[in-house]
Amino acid sequence: MVLPWALAVLSLLPLLDAQDIACANLKAAPITNDTLERISGKWFYIASALRNPQYKESSREIQATFFHVTPNMTEDVILIKEYQTIRGQCIYNSSYLKVHRENGTLSRYEWGIEHFAHLLLTKDPKTYMFSFFPEDELNRGLVFYANKPEVSEEQLREFYDALKCMDLQETEILYSDGKKDLCGPLEKQHEEAIKKRKKGSSVDPVLA
Repeated sequence: MVLPWALAVLSLLPLLDAQDIACANLKAAPITNDTLERISGKWFYIASALRNPQYKESSREIQATFFHVTPNMTEDVILIKEYQTIRGQCIYNSSYLKVHRENGTLSRYEWGIEHFAHLLLTKDPKTYMFSFFPEDELNRGLVFYANKPEVSEEQLREFYDALKCMDLQETEILYSDGKKDLCGPLEKQHEEAIKKRKKGSSVDPVLA
């Protein structure tokens, strides 16, 4: 005769196995050219749960952020053009991320230190995540990005599930607010400048 507590434990095994599988998928995989193609383009910062004091303080100041990702697959670097709305001001910055293909991480130098992010691809190709210090309970964190400023409940659910896997709480989440974005006009100005340069370079020098 099987004891009641044993039955209860056995009934939970399929659920635990499913959760273990889901959490295993959160481990960073080697970065390939296909990976870099997937994260190319325009992305929006949606939410984060960060325990590192420095990261957390920086994220508190952000009202809205979007950025353009342009990988250089030959040199294994990514050009990031970032538009951040912080304290009611639009701040533009461009920088490069270094691609570490084998361990699935990206890095950037800030404050004189090289900071690493583990790239986590989600089931939905319209979203992805960065994890930080996954093995460090006091400093670990997770950041969620999407190709639109607003996401569906289903997309957010994958972010919430990932938080549980990392033992982070939903109460730790800080959300962005796309309605507070002030960088749209600057982005448009930059796009028009790029178009003018391209148009100028295509003019036949004989006719110019």
